[in-house]
Amino acid sequence: MQIYLPIADLPVNIFVILAIGLAVGFISGMFGIGGGFLMTPLLIFLGVTPAVAVASVTGHIAASSMSGAASYWRRNAVDVALVFMLLAGGLVGTVVGVWLFTLLRSLGHLDLTIGLSYVVLLCVVGALMVTESLRAIIRSRQGKPVELRRPGSHTWFHGLPFKVRFKRSRIYVSAIPVWAIGFIIGFVGAVMGIGGGFLLVPMLIYLLRVPTATVIGTSMVLTLVTMASATVLHAVTNHLVDALLALLLMVGGVIGAQFGARAGARISGEWLRLLLGLLVLAVGIRFALNLVLTPDELYFLRPLEGGQ
Repeated sequence: MQIYLPIADLPVNIFVILAIGLAVGFISGMFGIGGGFLMTPLLIFLGVTPAVAVASVTGHIAASSMSGAASYWRRNAVDVALVFMLLAGGLVGTVVGVWLFTLLRSLGHLDLTIGLSYVVLLCVVGALMVTESLRAIIRSRQGKPVELRRPGSHTWFHGLPFKVRFKRSRIYVSAIPVWAIGFIIGFVGAVMGIGGGFLLVPMLIYLLRVPTATVIGTSMVLTLVTMASATVLHAVTNHLVDALLALLLMVGGVIGAQFGARAGARISGEWLRLLLGLLVLAVGIRFALNLVLTPDELYFLRPLEGGQ
């Protein structure tokens, strides 16, 4: 069943789009992270231009994060002070990211920049996750204790000025790295269409030592606000948000997440991280091949923007 995506300017099979949403939703529910880092590449592989894929996925991520953020908020599992501090940098990063996105698009370098960014990010993060999970599995089989990081333990961040105490997360740290992390999440989300959970959760846990009890809820609230802002900015500035595409992905994602959560509960954390790392690495390698291999059609025609 073919449908026409008005903004993407592309006829697609509705069941393929629903299947992508279902698969990414399953992965998101299974691993407990956002699926933007997989959704955007899959749409690009399908033929959607990188600009439309990034802009549309931001809306999908914002909508998907809403229910989770509300749930964690009701359970008092959100560090409100930390959220506001992260948002101070996140909103600035989002605005700067959309500005750079628009600039690169006007110069004709956007598609290549997005492609290279995904190759570097996915390959590096995937390799690190595979290495870390393999070490954890080997330690577990050898009977060695798991290396734990205590919340609030001292890092080099404690030498920076402008320290703030976050009572809910039980940390006392400089506001500078908090602002920097928020800026990075907002910037990367606006340029690449990646939700905050993929990068924010490891940053909060390993850099700021935020307890896992509050880190996921805090991450979801920040993701909701930054991705909603990016969606509005992309829609107003670049007119690239395909609402129909985002809606279809959302329907599949909600269904897939329910089954993914059940499957993830049956697998140990070390093997979950290994599977996710292999998946991320595979997508990164596929993206790299997509950039260097000769396309089937060397030339194609596309009307100029503005109808000229």
